[in-house]
Amino acid sequence: MRFDINSSYMTRTAELRTLQAFLTVAQEGSISRAADVLHLTQPAISLQLKRLSEDTGLKLFSRTSRGMELTRDGASLLVKAEKVFAALTDFSQTARRMNGAVRGRLRIGTIVDPDFIRLGGFLGGLMEAFPDLRTELVHGMSGDVISRLLRDQIDVGYFLGSLDDPALPDEAEVRENRRAFRQVDLTRIRYRVIAPAGWDRMVMGKDWSELARLPWIGTPPKSVHARLLEKVFAVAGQVQNQVALVDQEPGMLALVQCGVGLSLCQESIALDQKQSRGLVVADAVKIETNLSFVALKERAEDPNISAALEVMEGVWRA
Repeated sequence: MRFDINSSYMTRTAELRTLQAFLTVAQEGSISRAADVLHLTQPAISLQLKRLSEDTGLKLFSRTSRGMELTRDGASLLVKAEKVFAALTDFSQTARRMNGAVRGRLRIGTIVDPDFIRLGGFLGGLMEAFPDLRTELVHGMSGDVISRLLRDQIDVGYFLGSLDDPALPDEAEVRENRRAFRQVDLTRIRYRVIAPAGWDRMVMGKDWSELARLPWIGTPPKSVHARLLEKVFAVAGQVQNQVALVDQEPGMLALVQCGVGLSLCQESIALDQKQSRGLVVADAVKIETNLSFVALKERAEDPNISAALEVMEGVWRA
């Protein structure tokens, strides 16, 4: 089977799309999840796998109760396919660098902890592949990223949550244009509720309705914490009892440590605070959401933005 890239180094060929479908199904273990990742239909993914199987003359997957599992032949080809795909990606990036297509300024909306979002790896990958590209970081809350994209204040950005979140800024505009976003899903994040030391009886075994009545450290509507909690409290028919408002996670943790009230935070931080500070982690509730990398779909073919999306996918696949 022959793979190639056309002279623009931007358009994926049919062969490369088939290879990408094979890799994604192998990684996700499911055609439906692979279709979500690649923004394709399940029949389209199935057809690509069928063509690849016919072209190679090998059975690549077996259907099981757990999903799609690689056969021995499929597992052997996966190693080769990963090398081919990595080589093609490197070739494409090198070609863009040589012809100077990727250069100038890239404005990046950042959120939360740089280590958690792998910001260093992303920036390092950009600098290595595209030395003529200058990056500018704009830090803020997750909801700010969507607003700034719509207002052409940034080119790409990290985003926590869903574009359907009710408390996003410019709600009407976001809802009208959410299909216009190119969204690369990076990982799932779990959030837990933490409480001051000694609050065990007040929070352990309690549901959202009971927790809502306790003192809470609130965050601005643009934050992912506020958007996630608004959803769960609305379902529970409750209103969060906010006694303080902060816009930075260190401030939230400091107030919890001082005994002011409850807060939502990433599970890894919550468990660390439990171990190091004796804070209480509620055991009956949790929330999960997506971390993604977002750009306007109408600008996704811009060389700088396309390069950023490609490097970001590589950082999180590694």
